Amino acid sequence: MTPRTVSTRPYPDQKPGTSGLRKKVTVFRQPHYLENFVQSIFDSIAAPPGSTLALGGDGRYYNREAIQVILKMAAANGFGRVLVGCGGILSTPAASHVIRKYQTFGGLVLSASHNPGGADGDFGIKFNIANGSPAPENITEAIFARSKEISEYRICEAADVALDTLGATSLGNMQIEVIDPVTDYADLMESLFDFAAIRALLAGGFRLRFDAMHAVTGPYAREIFINRLGASAESVMNAVPLEDFGGGHPDPNLTYAPDLVAALYGEDAPDFGAASDGDGDRNMILGQRFFVTPSDSLAVLAANATLAPGYTQGLAGIARSMPTSAAADRVAAALGIPSFETPTGWKFFGNLMDAGRVTMCGEESFGTSSSHVREKDGLWAVLFWLNVLAARKQPVETIVREHWAKFGRNFYSRHDYENLPVEAANGVISHLRENFAALAGAQFGQYTVQGCDDFSYTDPIDGSVSHNQGTRILFTDGSRIVFRLSGTGTEGATLRLYLEAFEADVSRHALDAQDALAELIAIAHRISELRERTGREQPTVIT
Repeated sequence: MTPRTVSTRPYPDQKPGTSGLRKKVTVFRQPHYLENFVQSIFDSIAAPPGSTLALGGDGRYYNREAIQVILKMAAANGFGRVLVGCGGILSTPAASHVIRKYQTFGGLVLSASHNPGGADGDFGIKFNIANGSPAPENITEAIFARSKEISEYRICEAADVALDTLGATSLGNMQIEVIDPVTDYADLMESLFDFAAIRALLAGGFRLRFDAMHAVTGPYAREIFINRLGASAESVMNAVPLEDFGGGHPDPNLTYAPDLVAALYGEDAPDFGAASDGDGDRNMILGQRFFVTPSDSLAVLAANATLAPGYTQGLAGIARSMPTSAAADRVAAALGIPSFETPTGWKFFGNLMDAGRVTMCGEESFGTSSSHVREKDGLWAVLFWLNVLAARKQPVETIVREHWAKFGRNFYSRHDYENLPVEAANGVISHLRENFAALAGAQFGQYTVQGCDDFSYTDPIDGSVSHNQGTRILFTDGSRIVFRLSGTGTEGATLRLYLEAFEADVSRHALDAQDALAELIAIAHRISELRERTGREQPTVIT
């Protein structure tokens, strides 16, 4: 093995977004592009010689090729040990668990999460720090700064490493261990939830349908649901990870999981349905002909947390991203525990969990998790729901409606406008900002604008400040409209419109969310000039 230094030139577009650097595969395959970014990470994190690194991804196209490059670069940069998921596969929550369990210096997670895969699809890479959390902004900014000045990278000349057999091998002075992250993760889940009660539920005729979307959770789902909980083989669908996710879009929502939705809304519907995304950190929850919004899912799980063995002592606190509905805040208030509102991005929850301020966290973008790891965790959320169902012995819909009756219902929806021209999307946000003063106090039907702002967050633990995290129009009755440019896309711009209105009247809880929010939707379009500025009559996805 011969380490060598390769001269290179910076690429100007390597700024990490909400969850690392995401680009088209064709972009990552440009000469030196991947190597530049990886070297920028290694230069910025300053790992001591001999450090241990975790490595793996969601199995999408380019995953295995990138792993080989990273292993050779890690050896040349002085790492002493790398733990690699078997086959190069490692779900994002499992990666966080591996980092924490084996006390590695950190880890590289190769994924573009819920984005499409394949040769013409997306790829991504991010660094997670030693607590298992995505790198905070001070580190990602340092990586970006380094990427703009990089002139060389270090890599070893060596044969590729076998990734499909468990065990240890060497690359120069660096040891590589191919590990089984599925067993590690399944053991963790079994320590948190009442597997005996869930097993009895499934044995009693309760029918489960889980859609792995040909993504990373397939092997995890088979081990947990079929092998450990005794679910039937047909309970897990699309369970084989594929480089292109079977041609599908691995985003667990009502639009991109049509087969699962059809099954749960059909005449002979299973009792419970769920799906996870490309890298296993997101989830969608369905009952028979009933969709649970991610905001409601967080609130319901928090309200029922003590039913799961891992949470019998209760929650220290609850945190949610700003665009997520305030439903969880109402639960926190009833439980007498603190609630926190953070920017979008799981990295903002890490400090709160490390400080013991919160136990459970959630984002409206189908992410829910707790302090067992430092990432959102799709299968964790599914198992938590199964634990609640086993304990309460009620259907999903009944549990949610009883929750609304007790706490009130936060009608909530997100409208995504994907692949917009960047100038048009930025124009919408600029127009809103320019009209903040004019909107204050304005009357729109039954709604009066209390104020407008760009959400900023001061971390209560380390004092760091994050600005421009979403443009908000707040109304006097607590309703709100939020516009935000997504940081997870790779093509054009994705503009997200969030709408929320609280309803205490139980007689109105059965309304469809789009009907209940119709007036707010019309107001949002009127004040933003979204249709006129983007040319879009309808959103790409509604959740």
